[in-house]
Amino acid sequence: MKLDGKICIITGAAGGIGAGIARRFVAEGAKVAIADIDMAAAKAMAAKLSAMGPGTAIGIAMDVTDEAAVNNGVAAVVKQWGSIDVLIANAGVQIVHKLEDFPFSDWKKILAIHLDGAFLTAKACMPHMYKKNKGAIIFMGSVHSKEASPLKSAYVTAKHGLLGLARVISKEGAAHGVRANVICPGFVKTPLVEKQIPEQAKELGLSEKDVVEKIMLGKTVDQEFTSIEDVAEIALLFASFPSNALTGQSLVVSHGWFME
Repeated sequence: MKLDGKICIITGAAGGIGAGIARRFVAEGAKVAIADIDMAAAKAMAAKLSAMGPGTAIGIAMDVTDEAAVNNGVAAVVKQWGSIDVLIANAGVQIVHKLEDFPFSDWKKILAIHLDGAFLTAKACMPHMYKKNKGAIIFMGSVHSKEASPLKSAYVTAKHGLLGLARVISKEGAAHGVRANVICPGFVKTPLVEKQIPEQAKELGLSEKDVVEKIMLGKTVDQEFTSIEDVAEIALLFASFPSNALTGQSLVVSHGWFME
Protein backbone atom coordinates (compact mmCIF):
# COMPACT_ATOMS: atom_id res chain seq x y z
CA MET A 1 0.00 0.00 0.00
CA LYS A 2 1.40 3.34 -1.06
CA LEU A 3 0.25 5.32 1.99
CA ASP A 4 0.32 2.69 4.70
CA GLY A 5 0.14 4.49 8.05
CA LYS A 6 0.56 7.97 6.54
CA ILE A 7 -1.32 10.68 8.43
CA CYS A 8 -3.29 12.91 6.07
CA ILE A 9 -5.55 15.94 6.41
CA ILE A 10 -7.96 16.67 3.56
CA THR A 11 -10.06 19.82 3.76
CA GLY A 12 -13.54 19.99 2.29
CA ALA A 13 -13.57 16.20 2.30
CA ALA A 14 -17.10 15.43 3.45
CA GLY A 15 -18.15 15.22 -0.20
CA GLY A 16 -17.09 15.78 -3.80
CA ILE A 17 -13.44 15.64 -4.85
CA GLY A 18 -12.17 15.71 -1.27
CA ALA A 19 -14.20 12.63 -0.36
CA GLY A 20 -12.96 10.85 -3.47
CA ILE A 21 -9.36 11.52 -2.53
CA ALA A 22 -10.02 10.42 1.04
CA ARG A 23 -11.54 7.17 -0.23
CA ARG A 24 -8.49 6.51 -2.40
CA PHE A 25 -6.11 7.27 0.45
CA VAL A 26 -7.90 5.01 2.93
CA ALA A 27 -7.77 2.25 0.32
CA GLU A 28 -3.99 2.73 0.33
CA GLY A 29 -3.81 2.32 4.10
CA ALA A 30 -3.70 5.99 5.16
CA LYS A 31 -5.03 7.57 8.30
CA VAL A 32 -7.23 10.38 6.98
CA ALA A 33 -8.71 13.36 8.80
CA ILE A 34 -11.87 14.47 6.99
CA ALA A 35 -11.75 18.21 7.72
CA ASP A 36 -14.96 20.02 6.86
CA ILE A 37 -17.06 22.94 8.01
CA ASP A 38 -19.94 20.45 8.33
CA MET A 39 -18.88 18.32 11.28
CA ALA A 40 -21.80 15.88 11.02
CA ALA A 41 -21.05 15.21 7.35
CA ALA A 42 -17.33 14.84 8.11
CA LYS A 43 -18.01 12.24 10.82
CA ALA A 44 -20.44 10.35 8.58
CA MET A 45 -17.91 10.19 5.73
CA ALA A 46 -15.15 9.14 8.14
CA ALA A 47 -17.27 6.30 9.49
CA LYS A 48 -18.11 5.14 5.96
CA LEU A 49 -14.46 5.12 4.87
CA SER A 50 -13.20 3.48 8.06
CA ALA A 51 -15.68 0.66 7.50
CA MET A 52 -14.22 0.12 4.04
CA GLY A 53 -10.59 0.08 5.24
CA PRO A 54 -7.82 -0.96 5.26
CA GLY A 55 -6.91 2.53 6.46
CA THR A 56 -9.00 4.60 8.83
CA ALA A 57 -10.59 8.05 9.01
CA ILE A 58 -11.82 10.57 11.54
CA GLY A 59 -14.00 13.63 11.08
CA ILE A 60 -12.91 17.03 12.36
CA ALA A 61 -14.60 20.43 12.22
CA MET A 62 -12.63 23.05 10.30
CA ASP A 63 -13.50 26.43 8.84
CA VAL A 64 -10.42 27.02 6.71
CA THR A 65 -10.90 30.80 6.80
CA ASP A 66 -10.60 30.87 10.60
CA GLU A 67 -7.02 30.62 11.90
CA ALA A 68 -8.07 29.37 15.33
CA ALA A 69 -10.33 26.73 13.80
CA VAL A 70 -7.53 25.55 11.51
CA ASN A 71 -4.99 25.42 14.32
CA ASN A 72 -7.43 23.57 16.60
CA GLY A 73 -8.26 21.06 13.88
CA VAL A 74 -4.61 20.35 13.11
CA ALA A 75 -3.86 20.04 16.82
CA ALA A 76 -6.68 17.50 17.17
CA VAL A 77 -5.19 15.37 14.39
CA VAL A 78 -1.73 15.51 15.98
CA LYS A 79 -3.20 14.58 19.35
CA GLN A 80 -5.00 11.62 17.77
CA TRP A 81 -2.21 10.29 15.57
CA GLY A 82 1.01 12.06 16.59
CA SER A 83 1.96 13.97 13.45
CA ILE A 84 1.02 14.93 9.87
CA ASP A 85 2.50 13.56 6.66
CA VAL A 86 0.18 14.92 3.96
CA LEU A 87 -2.03 17.99 3.65
CA ILE A 88 -4.51 18.41 0.82
CA ALA A 89 -6.05 21.89 0.81
CA ASN A 90 -9.17 21.11 -1.20
CA ALA A 91 -11.94 23.23 0.34
CA GLY A 92 -13.50 25.54 -2.22
CA VAL A 93 -16.58 27.33 -3.50
CA GLN A 94 -17.62 28.94 -6.76
CA ILE A 95 -19.54 32.18 -7.30
CA VAL A 96 -20.00 33.61 -10.78
CA HIS A 97 -20.69 37.22 -11.81
CA LYS A 98 -19.52 39.64 -14.44
CA LEU A 99 -16.64 41.64 -13.01
CA GLU A 100 -18.55 44.92 -12.87
CA ASP A 101 -21.34 43.18 -10.93
CA PHE A 102 -19.14 41.09 -8.63
CA PRO A 103 -20.00 41.85 -4.98
CA PHE A 104 -16.85 42.59 -3.00
CA SER A 105 -18.12 40.34 -0.22
CA ASP A 106 -18.26 37.40 -2.65
CA TRP A 107 -14.79 38.23 -3.98
CA LYS A 108 -13.41 38.15 -0.44
CA LYS A 109 -15.25 34.92 0.37
CA ILE A 110 -13.73 33.04 -2.58
CA LEU A 111 -10.21 34.30 -1.89
CA ALA A 112 -10.57 33.53 1.81
CA ILE A 113 -11.62 29.92 1.28
CA HIS A 114 -9.20 29.08 -1.52
CA LEU A 115 -6.12 31.19 -0.75
CA ASP A 116 -6.36 31.99 2.96
CA GLY A 117 -7.42 28.40 3.59
CA ALA A 118 -4.41 27.01 1.76
CA PHE A 119 -2.08 29.39 3.58
CA LEU A 120 -3.51 28.75 7.04
CA THR A 121 -3.60 24.97 6.74
CA ALA A 122 -0.09 24.82 5.29
CA LYS A 123 1.20 27.14 8.01
CA ALA A 124 -0.33 24.94 10.71
CA CYS A 125 0.91 21.64 9.24
CA MET A 126 4.43 22.55 8.18
CA PRO A 127 6.01 22.67 11.68
CA HIS A 128 4.87 19.08 12.28
CA MET A 129 6.28 18.01 8.92
CA TYR A 130 9.54 19.81 9.66
CA LYS A 131 9.93 17.78 12.84
CA LYS A 132 9.82 14.59 10.78
CA ASN A 133 11.91 16.08 7.97
CA LYS A 134 9.32 15.01 5.42
CA GLY A 135 5.87 15.89 4.17
CA ALA A 136 3.69 16.59 1.17
CA ILE A 137 1.46 19.63 0.72
CA ILE A 138 -1.02 19.49 -2.15
CA PHE A 139 -3.25 22.35 -3.24
CA MET A 140 -6.38 21.84 -5.30
CA GLY A 141 -5.93 24.22 -8.17
CA SER A 142 -7.80 24.11 -11.45
CA VAL A 143 -7.38 24.54 -15.16
CA HIS A 144 -8.25 28.07 -14.04
CA SER A 145 -4.83 28.17 -12.41
CA LYS A 146 -3.59 28.37 -16.01
CA GLU A 147 -6.53 29.75 -17.99
CA ALA A 148 -9.29 32.30 -17.54
CA SER A 149 -13.02 32.13 -18.15
CA PRO A 150 -15.69 34.83 -18.12
CA LEU A 151 -17.60 35.37 -14.86
CA LYS A 152 -14.89 33.83 -12.67
CA SER A 153 -12.58 36.71 -11.79
CA ALA A 154 -12.27 35.79 -8.11
CA TYR A 155 -11.94 32.05 -8.70
CA VAL A 156 -9.33 32.47 -11.44
CA THR A 157 -7.36 34.90 -9.27
CA ALA A 158 -7.44 32.51 -6.29
CA LYS A 159 -6.45 29.47 -8.33
CA HIS A 160 -3.57 31.34 -9.96
CA GLY A 161 -2.43 32.38 -6.49
CA LEU A 162 -2.13 28.77 -5.35
CA LEU A 163 0.63 28.20 -7.89
CA GLY A 164 2.73 30.94 -6.35
CA LEU A 165 2.09 29.77 -2.81
CA ALA A 166 3.06 26.20 -3.66
CA ARG A 167 6.29 27.35 -5.30
CA VAL A 168 7.30 29.36 -2.23
CA ILE A 169 6.54 26.42 0.07
CA SER A 170 8.55 24.11 -2.17
CA LYS A 171 11.59 26.39 -1.78
CA GLU A 172 11.20 27.03 1.94
CA GLY A 173 10.33 23.42 2.70
CA ALA A 174 13.05 21.74 0.66
CA ALA A 175 15.60 21.81 3.47
CA HIS A 176 13.07 20.04 5.67
CA GLY A 177 12.00 17.37 3.18
CA VAL A 178 8.66 19.07 2.52
CA ARG A 179 7.39 19.36 -1.04
CA ALA A 180 4.38 21.26 -2.42
CA ASN A 181 2.44 20.67 -5.64
CA VAL A 182 -0.83 21.70 -7.27
CA ILE A 183 -3.47 19.55 -8.94
CA CYS A 184 -5.27 21.37 -11.77
CA PRO A 185 -8.45 19.54 -12.77
CA GLY A 186 -10.79 20.43 -15.56
CA PHE A 187 -14.53 20.37 -14.93
CA VAL A 188 -15.41 17.56 -12.55
CA LYS A 189 -19.14 16.84 -12.31
CA THR A 190 -19.61 17.53 -8.62
CA PRO A 191 -22.48 19.49 -7.00
CA LEU A 192 -20.23 22.57 -7.22
CA VAL A 193 -20.06 22.27 -11.01
CA GLU A 194 -23.69 21.24 -11.43
CA LYS A 195 -24.68 24.42 -9.60
CA GLN A 196 -22.72 26.49 -12.11
CA ILE A 197 -24.58 25.17 -15.16
CA PRO A 198 -27.85 27.10 -14.67
CA GLU A 199 -25.97 30.10 -13.25
CA GLN A 200 -23.77 30.40 -16.32
CA ALA A 201 -26.70 29.74 -18.65
CA LYS A 202 -28.50 32.72 -17.13
CA GLU A 203 -25.46 35.03 -17.13
CA LEU A 204 -24.37 34.12 -20.68
CA GLY A 205 -27.80 33.79 -22.26
CA LEU A 206 -27.18 30.17 -23.30
CA SER A 207 -29.04 26.92 -22.83
CA GLU A 208 -27.76 24.61 -20.11
CA LYS A 209 -26.85 22.12 -22.85
CA ASP A 210 -24.68 24.73 -24.55
CA VAL A 211 -23.00 25.62 -21.25
CA VAL A 212 -21.97 21.98 -20.81
CA GLU A 213 -21.02 21.23 -24.42
CA LYS A 214 -19.49 24.57 -25.45
CA ILE A 215 -18.27 26.28 -22.27
CA MET A 216 -17.31 23.42 -19.96
CA LEU A 217 -16.30 20.65 -22.36
CA GLY A 218 -15.80 22.47 -25.65
CA LYS A 219 -12.00 22.52 -25.40
CA THR A 220 -11.57 18.92 -24.26
CA VAL A 221 -10.41 16.28 -26.71
CA ASP A 222 -13.37 13.98 -26.08
CA GLN A 223 -16.15 16.10 -24.52
CA GLU A 224 -15.83 14.24 -21.24
CA PHE A 225 -15.88 15.51 -17.68
CA THR A 226 -12.80 14.79 -15.58
CA SER A 227 -13.70 12.20 -12.94
CA ILE A 228 -13.17 12.37 -9.21
CA GLU A 229 -11.18 9.14 -9.53
CA ASP A 230 -8.85 10.80 -12.05
CA VAL A 231 -8.10 13.60 -9.59
CA ALA A 232 -7.64 11.15 -6.71
CA GLU A 233 -4.96 9.29 -8.68
CA ILE A 234 -2.98 12.50 -9.14
CA ALA A 235 -3.34 13.27 -5.43
CA LEU A 236 -1.97 9.80 -4.67
CA LEU A 237 0.98 10.40 -6.99
CA PHE A 238 1.90 13.68 -5.28
CA ALA A 239 1.33 12.27 -1.78
CA SER A 240 3.38 9.12 -2.30
CA PHE A 241 6.22 10.44 -4.44
CA PRO A 242 9.47 9.52 -2.67
CA SER A 243 11.61 12.63 -3.13
CA ASN A 244 11.86 16.38 -3.71
CA ALA A 245 12.33 15.70 -7.42
CA LEU A 246 8.60 16.40 -7.80
CA THR A 247 7.98 19.69 -6.04
CA GLY A 248 6.81 23.15 -7.02
CA GLN A 249 4.88 21.59 -9.88
CA SER A 250 1.34 21.67 -11.21
CA LEU A 251 -0.32 18.84 -13.09
CA VAL A 252 -3.34 19.42 -15.32
CA VAL A 253 -5.91 16.62 -15.49
CA SER A 254 -8.56 17.91 -17.88
CA HIS A 255 -9.14 15.64 -20.89
CA GLY A 256 -6.84 17.91 -22.85
CA TRP A 257 -8.73 21.15 -22.17
CA PHE A 258 -5.45 22.84 -21.31
CA MET A 259 -2.14 21.48 -22.58
CA GLU A 260 1.29 22.67 -21.50
